[in-house]
Amino acid sequence: MSGLEARDASVLRLAMPRGAGWWRAVAAGSLSALCAVALLAASGYLITRAAEHPPILYLTLVMVGVRAFALGRAALRYVDRLAGHDASFRQLAVVRTEMYRRLASVAPAGLGTTGRGDLMTRLVTDTDRLQDLPIRVVGPLVTAGVTAALSVVAVALVSVPAAVVLLVALGVAAVLGSVVTASIARRSDAETAAERGRVADLVLDTVRTLDVFAAYGTLDERLGRIAALDARVTRAVRRRATVESLVGALVGLIGGAAVIGILAVGAPVVAAGALDGPLWVLAVFVPLALFEVVGGVPLAVLTLRRVRAAADRVERVVPAETPTGIVAEPDEDADPAALVVDGPVTVSVRGMTVQWPGAATAAVEDVSFDLAPGEVVVVEGPSGAGKSTLVDALVRFVDHRGSYTIDGVEARTMHPDAVRARVGLIEQDPFVFDQSIRQNLLFARDTAGDDELLAVLDRVGLRSWVERRGGLDAGVGERGGLVSGGQAHRLALARALLHAFPVLVLDEPTADIDPDLGGAVLRDLVSTARAAGRTVVVVSHVPVAADLVDRTIRMRDGRIVA
Repeated sequence: MSGLEARDASVLRLAMPRGAGWWRAVAAGSLSALCAVALLAASGYLITRAAEHPPILYLTLVMVGVRAFALGRAALRYVDRLAGHDASFRQLAVVRTEMYRRLASVAPAGLGTTGRGDLMTRLVTDTDRLQDLPIRVVGPLVTAGVTAALSVVAVALVSVPAAVVLLVALGVAAVLGSVVTASIARRSDAETAAERGRVADLVLDTVRTLDVFAAYGTLDERLGRIAALDARVTRAVRRRATVESLVGALVGLIGGAAVIGILAVGAPVVAAGALDGPLWVLAVFVPLALFEVVGGVPLAVLTLRRVRAAADRVERVVPAETPTGIVAEPDEDADPAALVVDGPVTVSVRGMTVQWPGAATAAVEDVSFDLAPGEVVVVEGPSGAGKSTLVDALVRFVDHRGSYTIDGVEARTMHPDAVRARVGLIEQDPFVFDQSIRQNLLFARDTAGDDELLAVLDRVGLRSWVERRGGLDAGVGERGGLVSGGQAHRLALARALLHAFPVLVLDEPTADIDPDLGGAVLRDLVSTARAAGRTVVVVSHVPVAADLVDRTIRMRDGRIVA
């Protein structure tokens, strides 16, 4: 199995529906195709038999069969589509849930060079394309196989030479059509999917920073790049449509050749009186309907390439196995009792070493320290010293070697949510949701009333600002576009205080704030947390006022230095 096959196998298995609904769809699809073939064959037999002017009684059974096949074809086709799409959509919900579950494990470690637009394309467009696997690949292949096998057997009962001609024609159509499809579309699907992701990246980035491009006069150049990439995607889609049309025409030609071949082998036998004429017409009419069904085989092969390309793109972002070193999100939820924390906690770290997946060296090596309840500790050092990696280990985003205990319990043995209920993180760029101020706070504790929300906003110095904005229902904009960096940090701190984390980690809280304002914001953040009895860890590459700090830990090259 190739590397791509190994990567996308789990995603493809996940995309396949299971249960009676899916098999009901396959059975209905196969029976519908058989009815289509039988309808045309029976119609040909009825017309030719009627031309002989037999007693009507000899035609009654065939007439009933024609009606039954016509009704059965339509009804079974409806059942096939209804049951097939129902099973596929239900499985798609399972796929989406699994993709986000996997993403929850790998996202804290970062998604490498994958842009937000490309990520959205992979998790939406590429994931949606996985539903083509059961509907447009497996279903048509099973239907074509069953219908072709039974049709060849039926024709063999009339004429073995005709059955041989039909079998050869079917093999040529399937093989030649698939070879032509594969040779023309070998790289187009993977390239098209990647280019769609790049277009989405450019569009999203342009929309988010539209004012900047307009201000500097580079908007036309940016739009030109989007148009050029979009034109490449359009050309690739047109090439794919051309391939599908050519393959359909090729299969149709082979089907016509099969009809001519059956005519050629059967005419002498009929002329000699060894074969009944209407029965021979029945065999002649079979390929006319059968090759419409078999024509889906090359298209199914083409669709399979597209589905595999989509599965590979999804798997590259959200692999089935969480990378070594990243803390996987457990399938089971944490015990609710483990999420309730009453009072302060003590943290002890001994010989902690952290290494990112794929890295040659450890980002944090042999680090040891303790955090006492109510203590304010600053972790400082230059960029790249390992401070943020240490933070990620404390909140169990990345795994560690050595010992890390909370109240004497090894963090590795605890549910990650239980660790994060005790150690809260306010990141360098705290995320605020495109919701009201109230909803942004209720994410921390959904049972809090308005009085509690206003009280916690007052503790972080935002109550008057909220009242000027119109109250708790005021919005904050997409990714906090309507608030400043300092206000975003205060909102994040208000959330943390509302959640009542015993240990609060502030990662570069003043990185995006003016230095003068940053000092005031940091003083407010630390003072508010300290007043609430929280243990505070401030991670910063710039000095912090000495009167705010109980102890300083200095890091360089992943180690603690004196």
